[in-house]
Amino acid sequence: MASPENSTKIDLSGSCLCNNLKYHILLDSKDDARTTLCHCGHCKKAFGGAFGLTSKVPLDAFRYKRDSGKPTVHAGDNGFGNTVYREFCHKCGCCICEYGEQARLHFRYVALGSLDDPSTLPPKGEFYCSQRESWMPEIPGKVAQFVKM
Repeated sequence: MASPENSTKIDLSGSCLCNNLKYHILLDSKDDARTTLCHCGHCKKAFGGAFGLTSKVPLDAFRYKRDSGKPTVHAGDNGFGNTVYREFCHKCGCCICEYGEQARLHFRYVALGSLDDPSTLPPKGEFYCSQRESWMPEIPGKVAQFVKM
């Protein structure tokens, strides 16, 4: 039985496509995560779609499971002169998370599609909306919208 202090925690899990990388996220509340879409050209390329979709979680809430493989880390320019690190599976290529140099010791931006239940953390905002594809509608009910960062 869960103890009273753990009864309100949000317990999430996820993996890469081939299940080589498996992770666990334990949040005190849904407010500890912030899911956003990024429409910048770099995120579109990195995620292979019309936008990047990540959920920012505290580093101490994110852990790879014991039976998980080790992620491969790619470091590169984020398109704006800053270093971004992406952790991915070397077997299937699935991106698990990313983080910038300043966030490295504090947060992980988890690729939402890698969660077992991505509907748990719906988007709260969008970035680089000026680069949103013309056919894509705005996210309804979002809290934040930034034309540029």
